[in-house]
Amino acid sequence: MSSQPDSVDDSRSDVLQRHRDAADAVVPERTALYIGGEFTEPAGGETFATTDPTTNQELASVARGRTADVDRAVAAAWDGFETEWSGYDAGDRQRVLLAIADAIEAHADELAQLETLDNGKPISEATIDVHSAAEQFRYFAGIVRENGGETMTDGSRYGQVIAEPYGVVGQVIPWNFPLLMASWKLAPALAAGNCSVLKPAEQTPLSALRLAELIDDIVPDGVVNVVTGFGEEAGEPLTRHSDVRKVAFTGSTAVGKQVMKNAAENVTDVTLELGGKSPVVVFPDVDVSTAVQLVTAAIFYNTGECCEAGSRLFIHEDVADDVLEGLVQAIDGMEIGDPLRDETDLGPKVSREQVDRTIDYLDAARDAGGEFLAGGDRPDDEVLSEGCYVEPTLIEGLDHDHDAVQEEIFGPVLEVFRWDDYETMIELANDVDYGLAGGVITDDLARANEAARDIEAGYIWVNSYHDLAPGLPFGGYKQSGIGRELSADTLDHYQQTKTINLSL
Repeated sequence: MSSQPDSVDDSRSDVLQRHRDAADAVVPERTALYIGGEFTEPAGGETFATTDPTTNQELASVARGRTADVDRAVAAAWDGFETEWSGYDAGDRQRVLLAIADAIEAHADELAQLETLDNGKPISEATIDVHSAAEQFRYFAGIVRENGGETMTDGSRYGQVIAEPYGVVGQVIPWNFPLLMASWKLAPALAAGNCSVLKPAEQTPLSALRLAELIDDIVPDGVVNVVTGFGEEAGEPLTRHSDVRKVAFTGSTAVGKQVMKNAAENVTDVTLELGGKSPVVVFPDVDVSTAVQLVTAAIFYNTGECCEAGSRLFIHEDVADDVLEGLVQAIDGMEIGDPLRDETDLGPKVSREQVDRTIDYLDAARDAGGEFLAGGDRPDDEVLSEGCYVEPTLIEGLDHDHDAVQEEIFGPVLEVFRWDDYETMIELANDVDYGLAGGVITDDLARANEAARDIEAGYIWVNSYHDLAPGLPFGGYKQSGIGRELSADTLDHYQQTKTINLSL
């Protein structure tokens, strides 16, 4: 069975016109680098195009930063830190973070449209991302005053343990949640007292540039710098820069390993949020409709372009047929179409390159005898033909050691495995190199607790998925990364510990 798109009454010209109108309204006029509080041209004068994945038409010409521009941004960040930002106390930084949150929320509609145009995510999901980004700044504003260190006394000795900022940090963010990932990096870095050089993904640079415009009058010059460009030309010199004291990266495991090597040259501290191949375990006591709803959200949210996506489904034999039937019906009922429409459930992937990558995995799964219960190809629809679309796909019958099961596809593809023996199922659930997240669906709290503890992953949802609450640490086991985000723990990753041992 194959899912077919429902493009409502849109024609190709309708979609093109809608996207042209939106781009005219929200695409930033200034797409230069943002360094030292100014928008400036790259040293080499080069640009590259960022493309709307729905229409495959150019949205904007973006500055192509290289090593010289990274050097300039790092110098500006240190200047901003030494001349002004290092003098801001916790209350000052709190006020700045709250003002940034206010600015994001005041421009929420604009930012959501910008994300949809540049990334392809449905406008409903982009809107959630924007408000979640503002929430990150509010959360870290709320805890920044609590980060005061500790004191100890022992007879004639008096000890202080204090946390100090690194000074300048380099931050590299991915294309799947552009604005949200910028907030995940910038909010704790600024709360901890650092200045940042932020390198957005070349596929989706526009929201980071617009954020720079919005905060230009809020943060002192040099506190936030944005260098757009390609990974090899801008990201690599940033992550190996001798004057960058800490590097934070979100992206693929393969690139994350290279970032670690780059940072190691200068013994630079590093945190990494990398790939995932997360299991979702369904027990036999579930309500079928609830399980279908949760599994659908786990894999198809953001078109499956989530590091934590629940991309491997382990479903108990007793309910497998019913749940799979419900999933096929849910997929058939999805509206694949223009992400600027509120009705759209599944938008395009971010680029043709990502489409081709996903299709290669699907072809390999088909060649290996996988049974496609739904999807498995590009949509057969003239309105969507020029966009970067892949059908939501459900596959059963693959060996667990197949590449499509072991590797992160980063698309709307779910592999299904039936189970009746708990220990065997857990062994398979953990039989991947990743350990970012997982899901457990059951009404039995004892079972839920057992499975959550047995799954080798850093973040486990029980009877929910993708609900990332500020304050709960997010990060992975194994090759899914180092460090935690979204919580007070994150501040520790952006600070150095100093001990003062004073004999009285």
